[in-house]
Amino acid sequence: MTETVHVAVYDELSDWEIGHALANLRGGVGQDSPGRFAVRTVGLSTDPITTMGGLRVVPDMALADLRPADSAMLVLAGSTGWMAADAVSVAFARAARAFLEAGVPVAAICGAVAGLAREGLLDDRAHTGAAAEFLAATGYAGGPLFRDADAVTDRNLVTAGPTEPVPFAREIFARLGVYSPAKLAAWFRLYARGDASAYYELAS
Repeated sequence: MTETVHVAVYDELSDWEIGHALANLRGGVGQDSPGRFAVRTVGLSTDPITTMGGLRVVPDMALADLRPADSAMLVLAGSTGWMAADAVSVAFARAARAFLEAGVPVAAICGAVAGLAREGLLDDRAHTGAAAEFLAATGYAGGPLFRDADAVTDRNLVTAGPTEPVPFAREIFARLGVYSPAKLAAWFRLYARGDASAYYELAS
């Protein structure tokens, strides 16, 4: 049975932050169940958006039609909108709250982490992000739970800083069970460390 991972898309999306995760969710060497996951994009509406890298994306669905029960995970990348706390980012932060309250995982990186901080979703969860000082500027109450780590998972919430797309993908894969622990370790060594020998472990 195919499970769907929903990926939020909006103008000025930091597309490089989610590339490793999306490509390997749809299929990759060493997966225990290739084809288990499908990826669908979600916009505030179905109007096209343009990423920071200049890619034009037509969302598969509108946010109003998204239901946590139909999803395996919601993935939120950074954007300039998160920095401005615009209406789009606020809507997706509220969607993240609905997902977490329903027990469905959420993964946020870069500016999206700040948006979740403003929503109060980091006040009682261990997390990481761009920097402790950056998140503190949101006025959130979760400062003591900030971790100086590449990526952190706590109770269905994955967080990572803007320079950590590979650790972000690793935590997503771990939470969804995309790879066995040994294969996941090999995947990380390959993409994070450039360890060519890890490819053969991944492919075996």
